Amino acid sequence: MRFHPLLILLTTLCSTAPAQWLNYPAPGVPRNPDGKVNLNAPPPKAANGKPDLSGVWHVQPTRIEEFRRLLGKEAGTTNAAGQELDSTSKYANNIFIDLKASEIPERPLATEIRRARLANGIRDNPSLYCLPHGIPIDVLVSEAHKMVQTPGLIIVLYETDNTHRQIYTDGRKLPVDPQPAWLGYSVGQWERDTLVVESTGFNDKSWLDLSGHAHSEGLRITERFHRRDFGHLDVEMTFDDPTMYTRPFSIQITHLLQADSDVLESFCNENEKDRGHLVGK
Repeated sequence: MRFHPLLILLTTLCSTAPAQWLNYPAPGVPRNPDGKVNLNAPPPKAANGKPDLSGVWHVQPTRIEEFRRLLGKEAGTTNAAGQELDSTSKYANNIFIDLKASEIPERPLATEIRRARLANGIRDNPSLYCLPHGIPIDVLVSEAHKMVQTPGLIIVLYETDNTHRQIYTDGRKLPVDPQPAWLGYSVGQWERDTLVVESTGFNDKSWLDLSGHAHSEGLRITERFHRRDFGHLDVEMTFDDPTMYTRPFSIQITHLLQADSDVLESFCNENEKDRGHLVGK
């Protein structure tokens, strides 16, 4: 699937403004003699001895050379300031970008939905109407996200939509018949030093990527979070949706700690400037 302007246009919907607490030195952070954060230091521990995943994180972006190898030499030649293509993960553009067309486990129904979405340009994407990107796009584009770990609960604050997600780690089970939600319902448990999060209860309105890959309300996502060291959070995401796909599939990404930083306020209804310029239905 080739690159198209969809990625650039949608990522401009969440522009942000400067904030006062960027570059504020965080206390208790390991630092090198020059004062810079030691990103290779051991990961911090919570009171229960497990890794503390708290921090401001940004997906490790895909290099522009890789984008051009995958999408063509024109990729990244048109960018919005602060939303450059190589500030995103390749999986935001296409979650199946590593697979050959014959390897994509898309069922006919999912193919039909995706083709209808692309035939209509970007007009059907929820983000255009200031609705959430959803999972996984929220952590694959240019904006950062913030994780706050407490006993029994991890809160994720997304800069993209100014939305939040709750991951319960207090031993509760997933709801049996939940009201479908944009970000679903999530519970987590520790397997040694890896947090395993199971999420269900999604509505079917969000896109898996900016290429229009669909999911049903039966989608189940399993995430495995491993804080390798102070500055790197490795995440494996597995998607299981028998209605839309013939088998589960996974992506692996790494988030980079944004030390001495914070997420910024961003409200789409205030910042969105594209919808008024669309031509046609």
